[in-house]
Amino acid sequence: MQNFNFNLPTEIVFGKDCVSSLGKKAAPYGKNVLVMYGGGSVKRNGVLDKVLASLEGYNITELGGVEPNPRITTVRKGIAVAKEKKIDFIVAVGGGSTIDCAKAVAGGVYFNDDPWLFMLDNSLFPTKALPLLTVLTLAATGSEMNGNFVITNWETNDKLACFSPFIIPKISFMDPEFTFTVNKYQTACGTADIMSHIFEVYFDPNDEAFVSDKLCEALLLTCIKYGPVAVKDPTDYEARSNLMWAGTLAINKLLNCGKQGVSWAVHGMEHQLSAYHDITHGAGLAILTPAWMEYVLCDETVDKFARYAEAVWGIKDDDKYAAARQAISRTKYFFASLGLPSTQREAGIKEKYFAEMAEKAHRFSDTEAAYFPLKEEDIVKIYEKCY
Repeated sequence: MQNFNFNLPTEIVFGKDCVSSLGKKAAPYGKNVLVMYGGGSVKRNGVLDKVLASLEGYNITELGGVEPNPRITTVRKGIAVAKEKKIDFIVAVGGGSTIDCAKAVAGGVYFNDDPWLFMLDNSLFPTKALPLLTVLTLAATGSEMNGNFVITNWETNDKLACFSPFIIPKISFMDPEFTFTVNKYQTACGTADIMSHIFEVYFDPNDEAFVSDKLCEALLLTCIKYGPVAVKDPTDYEARSNLMWAGTLAINKLLNCGKQGVSWAVHGMEHQLSAYHDITHGAGLAILTPAWMEYVLCDETVDKFARYAEAVWGIKDDDKYAAARQAISRTKYFFASLGLPSTQREAGIKEKYFAEMAEKAHRFSDTEAAYFPLKEEDIVKIYEKCY
């Protein structure tokens, strides 16, 4: 097991009607609040009304319209609004896209240049940020309890990730009932996203982090059990609550403890796929993950895939390659059973920008430092494999 430092500064308030305590808990952060949200679903389903009711007495500025795959243009707009209104703290109401955008705004307020610069070079991110509180409405990215965020620049077809400890949310409110109105497709995409976060940690060069691996396997089993339930019955509270908590645990750094924490190759490849084609992140991961698994299966990786086969899918076979291939097939079938695409064609992608995407994935995600090192030509082959 590797040495590690572990700190979770986010307070989690979980359960039915938890957002009613938002106003009281936000009191230490000031009076001027920027409430950010997405395309309007939080207005239609009543979530925003509950948030605003809890914030009665605060000076509220609203900023809606945050896009899926949030744009740098919206980040710039948010920074300008926050400065103009002298915002003290931000409340992000939504899923990962809204929270990610709010994170960039929270730090960008203290950055004296264009925020895209700190996306290109994470070391430029300021050493302070506006306090951020989140009200989660989608189980997927885990942004409610980490310092990660991803922003897209359509002018350059780039989708880049950034991390800073200074924008980890102070408090996150997680009411599973707020996810009841998430449609089947987005629920499926969220499940795939959660599983991909786990895979990126699970498949790590360090195979001696037994505790972490068992946590990974338990969370994967949770997704496999409750993902289909939530897709079939969106108002199943147990399914929604388990998926919501699994999404948080998948990427709040708990699973990384004792691991090497190498680069996330599949996420790096998917960021380019959605940067060029604007598909839902979870759908892109569902397409790429089985293709990546098939491509990297070899003598160096087969033991871990065979372990995954037995622990997660109950597949036992003396032939480790046979077990591994069955597990990969089951993974691909599981995503498809949720209604997710298995190929880029199924996702409606017609254009091929594989060379350009591979170059950026290799450059921005350091894929040669991943669990299985990938050169540009390897990434092109994986794109081709799942086209």
